Amino acid sequence: MIEKKMPHLLMLLTQDLQSPSGLGRYFPLAKYLVREGFEVSILALHSDFDSLEQRDFVQEGVKVRYVAQMHVHKYGNKTHYFSPMKLISTSIKAMITLYREGVKENADLIFVGKPHPMNGLAGLWLTRREDLPLIVDCDDYESESNRTNAKWQKKVLAYFENLLPKKANLVTTNTYFMRDHLILQGVEEKKIVYLPNGVDTERFREPSPDKVAQLRTELSLDGKRVIGYYGSLNLANHPVDLLIRSFKLVTENIDEVILLIVGGGKDLDHLEKLTAELGLKDKVIFTGRVKPDEMNVYYRLAEVSVDPVNDTLADRGRCPLKIFESWQMGVPVVTSDVGDRKILAGDPPAATLAQPGSEENLAQKIQQVLDSKAFAAKRVAIGLQRSMDYDWAVIAEAANRKIINHIYG
Repeated sequence: MIEKKMPHLLMLLTQDLQSPSGLGRYFPLAKYLVREGFEVSILALHSDFDSLEQRDFVQEGVKVRYVAQMHVHKYGNKTHYFSPMKLISTSIKAMITLYREGVKENADLIFVGKPHPMNGLAGLWLTRREDLPLIVDCDDYESESNRTNAKWQKKVLAYFENLLPKKANLVTTNTYFMRDHLILQGVEEKKIVYLPNGVDTERFREPSPDKVAQLRTELSLDGKRVIGYYGSLNLANHPVDLLIRSFKLVTENIDEVILLIVGGGKDLDHLEKLTAELGLKDKVIFTGRVKPDEMNVYYRLAEVSVDPVNDTLADRGRCPLKIFESWQMGVPVVTSDVGDRKILAGDPPAATLAQPGSEENLAQKIQQVLDSKAFAAKRVAIGLQRSMDYDWAVIAEAANRKIINHIYG
């Protein structure tokens, strides 16, 4: 009996593997699909392409090639947005390069990670050229969550966000909110598959106590009670300012408390300024971006982690990685009942839900976790149990079945 060869899946990404979705969604999905028997290649844009020393490599069985500059320039903890003309020229170059390099891959399946113009058009051309199936992954409400300087930019994003799923053979989305939105936009319900975010348990392992103790000392956290935020500092879709204002209220009731903000982004300077204005300069630590393989150590510094949420379309469309990572690392998490978050928390809840956009209520919920060890321990136990369902190995196994069944019948 001849064993059936698994398909070669080509991912086209508009971000590198250090960016949130690249690191937390697309690479772990690719890695575990390889273990399911797929051949997986990634062609990606990079946030600082000209500085790259190595653009072509194999990582955990996944073939990765960076082929052009992405639509923003990130360096260190800063993010620089291009002028309109530079943005257009950079995007056109990226689109053409993704297509040209994609032709060389001889793939069986094209996977567009985020329905953006650059990878979207490249993906459409590749599927039409070779008559290949197209998968489009919608992991955000792109036209609402991306920063745009002009109305035309938002309209272009919205156009491709609505067009590409209609052209796809299979559409994956990580929230039921986006699933329902796509159906309202005219996408056939039968070809939409729910594929949530998850946690890569191989990256988020329990660190050694010595490493945690060393980092705690380096950050001057000995004897402190730590509230953690882990993620992007982009206020367009992550209201970290809400968390900082809530933290101000927490400091009025709890002594020796520190807010640890781990991550970088375009609003870092603004948030540092806000911290100073609120008189919190000595109580908030900004680490900037840290190495991905050290994130588990930073999580273990915190007594509680927070996913600050306003009730916006961007917030409804997100499936926060920090929730799954907190569960895996045994840290109770506070978020809000927006989008799919209450569904993810489950019943009994694995997360504490605050009122969206409320500084006072968010502060109260954070204090509730800090004030009761029994309450926190219960949330940790439920979270650890819930995290097993969101292990990327489990998600990829389900994705394998869904891809094969939907596309190959």
